[in-house]
Amino acid sequence: MALAWWREDEVMQLPEDLRYTEQHQWLRLEPGGTAVIGITDFAQEELGEIVYVDHPNIDDTVEKGQAFGEVESNKTASEVYAPCSGRVVAINEVVDNEPERLNTDPYGEGWIIKVQPQNHDDFESLLDADAYRRLIEG
Repeated sequence: MALAWWREDEVMQLPEDLRYTEQHQWLRLEPGGTAVIGITDFAQEELGEIVYVDHPNIDDTVEKGQAFGEVESNKTASEVYAPCSGRVVAINEVVDNEPERLNTDPYGEGWIIKVQPQNHDDFESLLDADAYRRLIEG
């Protein structure tokens, strides 16, 4: 299920099963414990048409709160921050060839990396959908 609300004639989506950061990344834990990471619907909307995604390589380590990549749009470039620490176990090659997937499907095919978390408590320290909605509504 996803929370949805209106913003300037558009419906923003916030899946309730995800956790969020104040820097507009999301994290979803898969059944095996792998963390899937991407940018939020709000972030992609603010960035505009995404034209390039930079990410770490498989087996690189990311640190919670530290930049691990960059998303470039026709408006600007923005760093992407890790919501948890861990080892990169997969990268989304689809967004290498089709970066606009972050615009069209930010919570599905628009994920950026998968990480094997070092500490599953990182997930619990993130914002839930209600708290993230309050953050972006200001």
